[in-house]
Amino acid sequence: MKLAYVIQHEVNFFGFNSNFLKIMDEIDRKILDKIQSHFPLKRRPFKELASDLGVEEEEVLSRVQELSEKGYIRRISPILDSRELGFKGTLVAMKVPEQRLNSVVEVINGYREVSHNYKRDHEYNLWFTITAIDENRIDEIISEIKDRTDVEKAINLPSEKMYKIGVSFSIED
Repeated sequence: MKLAYVIQHEVNFFGFNSNFLKIMDEIDRKILDKIQSHFPLKRRPFKELASDLGVEEEEVLSRVQELSEKGYIRRISPILDSRELGFKGTLVAMKVPEQRLNSVVEVINGYREVSHNYKRDHEYNLWFTITAIDENRIDEIISEIKDRTDVEKAINLPSEKMYKIGVSFSIED
């Protein structure tokens, strides 16, 4: 069995706007550009980035840390192809009374198989994704969540095909 496939890497930006570009120097902008679209899949990726930028690895690490602390970078992480690993995925839509939304979200977030959840302006107002070892585990999780939260209305929408949309921000002057 193959251990994992990295289908892409993920760099989440937070607080991205034109004003922050004005206060960044050229090296910060180049770092942001490279980590979102050309992140080296090497043993020491930041050393590789440093070499490309003509600076030391410690400087790149320091700058990435600072950009993270300021909230411009939320996360740098691999995205594994769960389907290649044999996992199953689903989207769940739940009808949750507004006054109970926070407590239900706390329960949902307690499952390591849940990666995202969103509040929607819809009758089914809470949507979340589950990736689990098989359909039985997905059914168990949904059943447990319903039991623990007393929410009766949940729609299980299993993944049939994966669509990925990449987003890359232009980091230029």
